Amino acid sequence: MIHSLPHITNDWTLFLDRDGVINKHMPDAYVTTLSEFEFIPDTLDALKILASIFHKIVIVTNQQGIGKGLMSSMDLEKIHFYMLEEISKHGGRIDAVYYCPYLSNIKPKCRKPEIGMALQAKEAFPSIDFKKSIIIGDSPSDILFGKNIGAYTVLVKNKNLPSLSIEANLFVDSLNQFASLFL
Repeated sequence: MIHSLPHITNDWTLFLDRDGVINKHMPDAYVTTLSEFEFIPDTLDALKILASIFHKIVIVTNQQGIGKGLMSSMDLEKIHFYMLEEISKHGGRIDAVYYCPYLSNIKPKCRKPEIGMALQAKEAFPSIDFKKSIIIGDSPSDILFGKNIGAYTVLVKNKNLPSLSIEANLFVDSLNQFASLFL
C-alpha cells in the first residue's frame, strides 16, 4: 500500500539506514570489510537527487558486528569513509553518520528502534525537526525508530527478510524508487 508523501520543504531531514538501503545487505552476515561493501544499483544517483531536496541527510545504522568482535570501529570508519567519498563524487551528500556498535541483548539507547542516534543528530544539527523527517529502512527496527521520533516512515522491501507485518507510511523497492517520486 502506498500512501501519499507529505509536503516536503527545504527544511526536512532524511534519516537513512545503511545496510539494505544504501549498500547490499548480506543475509546472515555483516559487512565487515571494504571489499564486502557494495552499493545497491542506482543508489548513488538517488542520493544526488535527494541531496537537492533535503536540508539534512543522516545515516543511522546498527552495527553490532563491532560488539560481536567481527570488525573494529576502525574497520567501520574505513567503510564509511569510502561510502561518503563515493557519494560525494557522484554529487550526493551525507551530513553525518551515526552508528550503534553494541549487541542488541544489552538494549543500548543508541540501537534502533531506540532514538539515541536521532538525539545525537538533533544535538549536532539543532534545526532538525523530527516531525519534518523521513526515515528509510528495510527492517522493523527502522520503522519503529521512525515512529518513536514521530517521523514519516518508508520501508524498503527486503528480499532477504520475510514479509514484515509492521505498518510503514510508504513501501518502496529501493532508495532509487523513493527518489524517483521527486522527479
